[in-house]
Amino acid sequence: MYGWTGKVLHIDLSEKKFYIEEPKREIYEKYIGGKGLAGFYLKPYIKKSFDSAEMPLLFFTGPLAGTASPTSGRMTIMSRSPLTGTVGDTSVGGKLGSQIKGAGFDGIVIKGKAERFLGVCVKDLEVEFFEEDSLRGKTVPEVFKLKGREGSLAVIGPAAENGVMFSNIIIDEHYASGRNGLGLSMAAKNLKYLKVMGSGKTDIYDEDELLKAREEIFRLAAASPVLKGELGIANFGTGALYDLMHSRRMMPTDNFKKTYFEKAPLMNAWQYKKRYQTKKTGCFGCHILCKKKGKNAEIMPEFETMSHFSALIGNEDIETVVLANQICNDLGMDTISAGATVSCYQEINQKKLSSMQFLELLKDMAYSKNEGEILKLGSYRYAEEKGHTEAAMTVKKQEFPAYDPRGAYGMALAYVTSTRGACHLRAYPIAHEILRKPVVTDRFTFSGKARIIKISEDLNSIIDSLTACKFLFFAATLEEYAKAFYGVTGLKTTAQDLLKVGERIYYNERIMNSLNGFSAKDDDLPERFFKEAGSSGEGICIAPLKRIDFLKARQDYYKIRGLTEDGMPTLEKCEELELDY
Repeated sequence: MYGWTGKVLHIDLSEKKFYIEEPKREIYEKYIGGKGLAGFYLKPYIKKSFDSAEMPLLFFTGPLAGTASPTSGRMTIMSRSPLTGTVGDTSVGGKLGSQIKGAGFDGIVIKGKAERFLGVCVKDLEVEFFEEDSLRGKTVPEVFKLKGREGSLAVIGPAAENGVMFSNIIIDEHYASGRNGLGLSMAAKNLKYLKVMGSGKTDIYDEDELLKAREEIFRLAAASPVLKGELGIANFGTGALYDLMHSRRMMPTDNFKKTYFEKAPLMNAWQYKKRYQTKKTGCFGCHILCKKKGKNAEIMPEFETMSHFSALIGNEDIETVVLANQICNDLGMDTISAGATVSCYQEINQKKLSSMQFLELLKDMAYSKNEGEILKLGSYRYAEEKGHTEAAMTVKKQEFPAYDPRGAYGMALAYVTSTRGACHLRAYPIAHEILRKPVVTDRFTFSGKARIIKISEDLNSIIDSLTACKFLFFAATLEEYAKAFYGVTGLKTTAQDLLKVGERIYYNERIMNSLNGFSAKDDDLPERFFKEAGSSGEGICIAPLKRIDFLKARQDYYKIRGLTEDGMPTLEKCEELELDY
């Protein structure tokens, strides 16, 4: 095989054993890799009641990982989400995907629960188990200092050990596998870290074809203002979006009560660059380098963190944002859910936290102390406990990221159709509605959005399976990546062929969610967005969403996606996509 190694590593923590599977080629062609293959391996374990220790924890690369294909250093981590109960997955950068591939595997399936606190080390085709009780309670930097000198390291911090529902797995010290609480999945297995060291190389079918595709992608990226422009992501990171959200009056403020943050010009990416004298860094195999570090190695926050740790909670101090981001990275918590949970807490208690109180509350959440003992469960469960469910801005119990849905109707639809709860990256209609890529669309209408969301979900599913970075698709398309895929694997394919695989992968996730009782009742927004207006001004009207229009768009989506009127899979569509239900 070219591109793929043809091997999947299975690790049983209960028995401290492992074996190597060689999947059939048709499985690779049907699911490609990354998100697709991980979903294939998760599906047999999906059931209505579950113990996180019984669920497999899946680490999967794609055929482009370990090659010269641009942004190929990413990978997927997947399990069933402890936070939402849905399919839980994340695309993450760093070196882990490349190291897994170099070790000779397309993916790693971790099952069972260790009796003692363990670390697992994979070196090429060998696996070692280490009892690591001394690492219990250690922070991510402490573990990285002890164990992260070679290869790549995936580790959980104290947050996961203490039951934080939105705890992350942190890769290579500061690359977060965010949102769904997969850190808790790892903690439930008594697994502190996974270390992978790989010395092998990926076999390429036609290196010349791959390099031609690579050059085309580089040219398109270089011509993209969003990626490489003076104010683009390469220069300012994802924080380049901060001013755009502010100017469009769709920056979530005061727990989504407002959509405009007056102090935004003092909290934007330019201010970080000036204060911290930032430098570029990024994932292995990436030339965009959207990550930023300060002159003293401070990790700069991503856009969603910048927004939620400022506007959403009413904080006007940049240093507090950077310190809060560091706390979450060091202790292993999702910054989006952490910020949204704090904003929910402030609304329910009618309380504005000082910078010091905010930072201390984050630590209390991670260590399950004081009010953090309840807040660690996330905003939905906290609001439910306090009898104020209207204050929890969630879909399927997952907190909203930093795009107010009243300011971009495609985003409103994408939040509810996302298979992992409120998520901007499943479809990312901000590309259409704000960045005008690939085409300009009216952000204040649901017209045409159902089809846009469906196609974008399919596209992002295949991107996460190849694997590549979604940001690069502000410039490149599946046409160029189909050529790269051919150069790597030798399989002649088209952009439409790949998009069809993406449709299969996403529909498979809808099937898994439906098997756990999810339906149209869960594909809904909090009432706030239908009853309350945002912050209009400067000629922009941020009105409440019209529920009748929203429900029609959702029904249009179900029809285009091949679901029933209640959002459930159909036998006909399953047969068309060659899926079991």
